[in-house]
Amino acid sequence: MAKALTTKQIMDILPHRSPFLLVDAIEDYEEGVYALGRKCITYDEPYFQGHFPEMPIMPGVLQVEALAQTGAVAILCKEEFKGRIAVFAGIDKCKFKRPVVPGDVLTLKTEITALRGPVGMGHGVASVNGEVACDCIIKFAILPDKNGSSEESGNEA
Repeated sequence: MAKALTTKQIMDILPHRSPFLLVDAIEDYEEGVYALGRKCITYDEPYFQGHFPEMPIMPGVLQVEALAQTGAVAILCKEEFKGRIAVFAGIDKCKFKRPVVPGDVLTLKTEITALRGPVGMGHGVASVNGEVACDCIIKFAILPDKNGSSEESGNEA
């Protein structure tokens, strides 16, 4: 049975907000293993105002960011990482294979391939109708928590 998350539930896990929350829904995930997400690309995306406005194409770096956010959901759902933030540590072997345009539904799948303490790596593939748009290796680090503290949050006076 698939585990799904709504945009609101994603916002409870990730610190991103519009216009930088680039995942509309998580259709399935397994904590610490993978997440499968979706982003519906529309003409009113803020980046289309300046990125080839006469022929709008989703910037490749935002496709990578969407894959990273999808992977972050998989990691930050793990009990020991709840309330923390995952940040980029590197991007390798990134290839863009087709443009992503308004009307496309971008399927985002990020599999976590390595995790040692707060550092890990994932393989991300973004596709449209089964056709690969972006394929990359994402390296990430998990910060102690949203406030920069390594201690568990407790009741504060």
